[in-house]
Amino acid sequence: MEEEKLGVFEKFLSIWVALCILVGIAIGKTFHSFPDLLSKLEYAHVSLSVAILIWLMIYPMMVKVDFASIVNATKKPKGLLVTGN
Repeated sequence: MEEEKLGVFEKFLSIWVALCILVGIAIGKTFHSFPDLLSKLEYAHVSLSVAILIWLMIYPMMVKVDFASIVNATKKPKGLLVTGN
């Protein structure tokens, strides 16, 4: 079986995360009203900006879900019973 090579994004993920943290800090320090604006974007005590970013993070994983295998899992529940504890 052939191994998949990591792309640039995956290979340097720690660096991307650190850069995003630094950019976020710089935005907060430079544009003092921006954090206040984000805090006003809230619905039912849920930050809309955080909800959107979490959705953007989870969506690619959800697109790869093989729903046919989920249906087939109900036909052979042995694996579900073993992992369900």
